[in-house]
Amino acid sequence: MISMARERRLAEIFVEVADSLVEDFDVIDLLQRLSTRCVELLDVSAAGILLADSQGELQIIAASDEHTRLLELFALQHDQGPCVECYRTGTARTNISLARAEVTAGWPRFAARARETGYVSTHAIPLRLRSRVVGALNLFQATPHRLGDDDIVLAQALADVATIAILQQRTLEQSHVENSQLETALTSRVLIEQVKGVLAERWNTSVDDAFAAFRSYARARHLRLSDLATRIISGAFDTAAIPPPAPDRTSDDRG
Repeated sequence: MISMARERRLAEIFVEVADSLVEDFDVIDLLQRLSTRCVELLDVSAAGILLADSQGELQIIAASDEHTRLLELFALQHDQGPCVECYRTGTARTNISLARAEVTAGWPRFAARARETGYVSTHAIPLRLRSRVVGALNLFQATPHRLGDDDIVLAQALADVATIAILQQRTLEQSHVENSQLETALTSRVLIEQVKGVLAERWNTSVDDAFAAFRSYARARHLRLSDLATRIISGAFDTAAIPPPAPDRTSDDRG
């Protein structure tokens, strides 16, 4: 069972993470802290967080320390290692003995490098949210003791927190793109409304007819409405080049 002191520390860490999940938070710094907390809470020797790139290959994004040999070990897993299997299947691989050739047969280079670095066992925990897997948490042990069920549950909880942080950041970045697009669209709409008014007054016609003429001119020349409106408002375009709408003969006849 988790001791009271460890339970208290765990609560503090989750509060720390929650406080970090604000707009424009530094996701790299947060994941770095989480990897360090894994070492602190799980009694493992090293931890790293690997994310899949656009080609589905795992790349190191955070590690509990910056030792070159450890980073090289994490880097190896872009093409082989337990984290690759974990990422592809979405299933945790725990208490893997690096000394057993039959267990590590699928990734001999990784296992050999891990043993050279001083590790005797490793664990790979998926970074997943429901069916979506974005990477893996890799844990290493330099002493031969097994992680119990409670430790594995805790490791998965920390991996879940890392996943939420990553997806939160991606959502914020996408939101920024969408907000920027929305802001641009709204600004463009204001300019177009101004142009409609200018042309309607110049031609002594309705704003609907002015807009139709403006739009027809832009489309015929493959111009963006916002670009043409900007040029008109800035005085860089002579509106005399736009054919005015035909007179409303119905109104004339009625008069």
